Amino acid sequence: MKPFTLIMIIAIVVAFAALADAGNAAPLQQDPTVTPQGPQILVPEQVNVRLGPSIDYELVGVLISGQHATALGRSPGGEWIQIEYPGVPGNTAWVYAPNVVLETGQRLLPIVEPPPTPTPRVTATIDPTLAAQFNIGEAVPTRLPTFTPAGPVVYPTFEPLTQSGGSGFPPVLIILGLATVGVFGMLISFLRGR
Repeated sequence: MKPFTLIMIIAIVVAFAALADAGNAAPLQQDPTVTPQGPQILVPEQVNVRLGPSIDYELVGVLISGQHATALGRSPGGEWIQIEYPGVPGNTAWVYAPNVVLETGQRLLPIVEPPPTPTPRVTATIDPTLAAQFNIGEAVPTRLPTFTPAGPVVYPTFEPLTQSGGSGFPPVLIILGLATVGVFGMLISFLRGR
């Protein structure tokens, strides 16, 4: 036999022996009816999952209605619950406690110190060119209003009317004259209309 063929036969025998030993080992099986250890939360309606116990933290996912998750702890105020959430840093995340049902008492959960508050992604800065246009940062003197007293109040005075003795025509006679002319005009119209 050639040396190459002999090496190939030995390699195949060793491989079959290794497979036979692996087949004799007890297989790892997971029982699908086993529930995870520890307190559980039940999600009645969809709930957001965040990296920390506040809406300031990044939203990393959601739990939908009917899902369960293992509760690990609660925030110091008890408003947020820390849960197991694979796929995020540390495999832990937070849900808002009023939006989920804790199947065991919340007082059984340990208090967990929240992670540091995230820094904002955008920092507000002032454009120096724009600030120079509005003199931001420089104290500009402003003239304050001063009090000027009002002048004295002057009340107008009127001269009393004096009646002159009979130099004018009385207006009542003009009104009576016009009324008489009107009555005669109506009488003539009435008589002509017959």
